[in-house]
Amino acid sequence: MIETEDHLAFHASGRSAALYEPHYGPAPVVALSEASGAALRAADVLSPRGLLLLGGADDKDEFEAEEKSFGMERISPAEARAIVPILSERAVVRAAFADHAWDIDTDRLVQSFARTARDQGAEIVTGAAATAIRRDAGVWTVTTRKGEMRARTLVNAAGAWVDEVAKMAGVRPLGFTPLRRSMARIAAPGGHDVSTWPMMFGAGEAWYAKPDAGALIVSPAEEDPAAPHDAWADDMVLAEGLARYEEMVTAPVERLLASWAGLRTFAPDRLPVIGRDPTMPDFVWFAGQGGYGFQSAPANAALLADLLGGRPVGVAANIAEAVSANRFR
Repeated sequence: MIETEDHLAFHASGRSAALYEPHYGPAPVVALSEASGAALRAADVLSPRGLLLLGGADDKDEFEAEEKSFGMERISPAEARAIVPILSERAVVRAAFADHAWDIDTDRLVQSFARTARDQGAEIVTGAAATAIRRDAGVWTVTTRKGEMRARTLVNAAGAWVDEVAKMAGVRPLGFTPLRRSMARIAAPGGHDVSTWPMMFGAGEAWYAKPDAGALIVSPAEEDPAAPHDAWADDMVLAEGLARYEEMVTAPVERLLASWAGLRTFAPDRLPVIGRDPTMPDFVWFAGQGGYGFQSAPANAALLADLLGGRPVGVAANIAEAVSANRFR
């Protein structure tokens, strides 16, 4: 495994909201997320969080659509305030709750994956940015800052850079778009103990907030196209998102403890792409996990292993086909 950065999970993976909500996303993603649940529990990386959906006077349709898609239970605004006491009595007119959402200890999960890979003979080479890729006599040669590396099969798992890697390898890019999402860390509102609060979503995913190490992380939930880069938060977008959050609560944001951004990368149809390139079968795509990467990671990896190992896939055939690169023929 060749990693550009000096350590794993530097970009989007290291900046994730880190929630396992298996109902989140389009149907093939939901299936892959649900299939990942047992592995995530076995890895002991999940802890209870819960999910609270909040709606105002003008977002009834968005609220009801998300309430249904997430399989949530309608509760009264008063019941929501009993869970999160800073919610505005005036602004919050609809609420729904679900307990099928868990925090993911993403660092522990990444280290577990890395340890398992190394135990099975894998070599993980960090600080090894690829500068050239060529294919001769059925063998790929990747030139990196740490020398040349060769293999008969090349798996492209470069996140926001997947199309750039494809171009370097002489393979047609598939049209992935990195989308920036910004985050702010704020102090616990009003000095409350936020540790038991659920993750909160504004209807229409206008914003979200989640307890994190005694503070709250708040996101405007934007999806602004960006070139692949080490992303940073846009101050104006962040301010607008924080304003939407403040409309629903009674505690104003007085200062930021920190801010950051990550790039969530999507294929044109917003589904992952997992499998061999239709024109270059020894070039394999593992890309476009968007905002669902951690929660679907075990099933995604198992699917890729089945495909490369020539085994029957462990997920439904229609799911494997839905995320196959063959749809880009």
